[in-house]
Amino acid sequence: MTAREAHLVELVDADGHAVGTATVADSHRAPGRLHRAFSVFLRNESGQVLLQQRAAAKTRFPLRWANTCCGHPLPGEALDVAAARRLIEEVGIADVPLTEVGVYAYYAEDPATGRVEYEYDHVLVGDLPADVQPVPDPDEVAGLRWTSLPGLLGEMESDSRSYAPWLLGVTQRLAEATEAVEVRSAHPDGR
Repeated sequence: MTAREAHLVELVDADGHAVGTATVADSHRAPGRLHRAFSVFLRNESGQVLLQQRAAAKTRFPLRWANTCCGHPLPGEALDVAAARRLIEEVGIADVPLTEVGVYAYYAEDPATGRVEYEYDHVLVGDLPADVQPVPDPDEVAGLRWTSLPGLLGEMESDSRSYAPWLLGVTQRLAEATEAVEVRSAHPDGR
C-alpha cells in the first residue's frame, strides 16, 4: 500500500455532511464508502482546460484522462488547502486561486484494479496565468494536454473508455457554471 492509501478521508452522507473517517484504501475497496473528494480544472486564457493522463501506477483508473488534478481533503481540512497541495504534488503549480462550481456525486468500479470510486466530489476551477507552466510528477501524471470544454464533451461521447468515469460529470458541472457566468455577464441587470 502506498503512503497516500493510508491517509484518512472524510466519510459523508448523501448531502455531504461528515459522518466519520476511513483510510483511502478502505474507502476505495468494494463496495466503497461515500467520501469527500475534489476535482480541479485549470483554465488558460483561451478558456481551455488542462487535462492529465493518470499515471500507470495509479490504483484507480490508471492511464485514463482526467481533470487537471484530484484528491481528498483530510478530515476537517479546507477544500482549497487540500486542492492547492495536490496541484503542487501532481502538476507542480502553486498559488492559483480556486472557486467551487458544483458537486458531482458518483460511483464507479475499476474493472482493471477491482477498486471503486464512491465520491462526493467538489468541482473547483482556477485560471492559470500565461507565464506559469505545469511540471507534472511522473509518478502521478503520464501526460498533459489542453482542450476546450465542447471538444472534451464531444470526445467523451465518442470514446468514454479513455476517460476517468468522473470526468463527464465534473466537466458538465464546470460547463453549467461557465454558461451561468456568461449569461449573467451578457445581462448584468438580471434579465
